[in-house]
Amino acid sequence: MSPQTIMAVGGHIGDMDLAAGPLLAQNVIDGGRSVLVALTPGERGHPRLSVEEYREQKIAEARAFADGIGAEVVIFDDISDGFLTTDDGTAERLADLIREVKPSTLLAHWKHSMHTDHENASVLAERARFLAGLPGWKDETVRHGVGKLLFTENWEDAPGYDADLFVEISEEAYRRWTAAISGQAFARGETYGFRYIDFYSAQMITRGCLAGAPYAVALSSGRTWGMAPLV
Repeated sequence: MSPQTIMAVGGHIGDMDLAAGPLLAQNVIDGGRSVLVALTPGERGHPRLSVEEYREQKIAEARAFADGIGAEVVIFDDISDGFLTTDDGTAERLADLIREVKPSTLLAHWKHSMHTDHENASVLAERARFLAGLPGWKDETVRHGVGKLLFTENWEDAPGYDADLFVEISEEAYRRWTAAISGQAFARGETYGFRYIDFYSAQMITRGCLAGAPYAVALSSGRTWGMAPLV
């Protein structure tokens, strides 16, 4: 994969760490810049910790994960888990961030999900991409058009998801991702028991079989025809 600037936008801390983390790690290894964005902390997902306690833990885990794969992280920590909406204010904040980071590729949730925060995060990513490249909106001198918008593979976002691109993940990127994601309590299964690390590791192996590589991450262009090359 050629090095580039990639921004991955998730509804909560952990969403893009799982679905896009290996690809972001690979991009860093290849000399690119990777930026994780969490539109909420995802603080309502622990059965034993208070919301505030888990919020602080999630933010610390997000920063440690980003450090572990060599990425940057931006958290919209004033928006609460479960209450993400598609309001213009949030879309504009994200568009301002896109203009600042200037990604060549934007990764987002698929538009259908069991979780409304994921669906709304997908809408916000598309809206923000549009605003960031819109002539005459805010400061024209920093306008930025994102070349590619691609959708990640998340087990919660499965309805209608059709992968049409596989990106190979090296052993080193897989190792960095595994070490980094193991620092997140929910990924280890300490919240509600789902085996996230096993699931996404197995998924990378399965996608690697289809791509002719040891590991691969699947993406979708949102179309049902043709291919969407990342490079």
